[in-house]
Amino acid sequence: MIRNIRQIFINQKIIPICTIILSMLFIIAFIAPWIVPNDPIAVNLALKLQPPSWDYPLGTDHLGRCTLSRILYGARISLGFAMLIFISSIVIGLIIGTFSGYKGGLIDHLLMRFCDGVMAFPSLILILGLVGIFGPGLKQVIVAIMLVQWVYYARMFRGMVLSLKEQNFIAAAKISGSSGWKIIRKHIVPNVLPPLAVMGTLEMGWAIMDISAMSFLGLGVQAPTPEWGAMIHEGKTYIRTNPELMIYPGLIIMLVIVTFNLLGEALSEKYGVKRRS
Repeated sequence: MIRNIRQIFINQKIIPICTIILSMLFIIAFIAPWIVPNDPIAVNLALKLQPPSWDYPLGTDHLGRCTLSRILYGARISLGFAMLIFISSIVIGLIIGTFSGYKGGLIDHLLMRFCDGVMAFPSLILILGLVGIFGPGLKQVIVAIMLVQWVYYARMFRGMVLSLKEQNFIAAAKISGSSGWKIIRKHIVPNVLPPLAVMGTLEMGWAIMDISAMSFLGLGVQAPTPEWGAMIHEGKTYIRTNPELMIYPGLIIMLVIVTFNLLGEALSEKYGVKRRS
C-alpha cells in the first residue's frame, strides 16, 4: 500500500515538477543574452559589492559586475557543456559497449579490463589528473570528463547487449542471414537507446558538479567568463563580508543537481534503470 502511494507520488508529482523546473532552466540559459539586466563581464569598480537594487537585483560582485546577469549567463556554461559531455560520452560508450558486448572474445576482455581499471578510481581524482596533464581551461576539463565518463556507459551498454544476444529475435535474425552490422543497427541499438533519457537525468548532475568543481579549483572556466563554480571561487574571499557572492551560485547549483537527481531516481525506479555507483 505504502509502495503504491509512493509510486503514484513519484509518477504524478516528482517527474512533472522536476521536468518543468529543468525546462525553465534550459530556456533561461538559451535566452540569457536577451534577458540579462546588465553585461555579465562589464567591470565597474565604483559599484563593487553593492546591495540588491532595481538595476542590480542581486547586487554586484567585487568587480562591480551584475551578480544576476552572471548567474543567468553561467547557466549557458554549466547546462550547455554538461549536455555536450553527456552526449559525447554516450556516443563513445554506445559504440564501444555495443561492439564489445556483441563481438566478445579477447577484444571484449581487454576493453572491459580497461574500464574496470578506470572505474577503480574516484572519477574526480582521474579528472584532476587529466586536467593536470592537459592544463587548465574549459576545453581541457570537458575532454577530461568525457574520457572518464564514457567507461560507465560502455559497461552499461555491454551488459544490455549481452542480455539481448540471448533473445530469440536475435537468433532469428542470425538464422535469416543478417550480418552482424545489420543486427547491431536494427535490433541491438534500438533496444538500448530507450534508457538514454533515464541515464541522462542520472548523469547530468554529475557533469554539472564536475564542471563546477573544476572551476572552483581554478582549473576550469577562466575569468572573466561567468560560471557558477567560478563565481563561488571568486566569492570565497568575501565569505565573511559578502557571503551572498557564494550563496547565490551555490543555491542554483544545488537546485539543478537535486532536481536532476530527483528526476533520475523517479525515472530509474519507473523504468528499472540503475544509476552508477
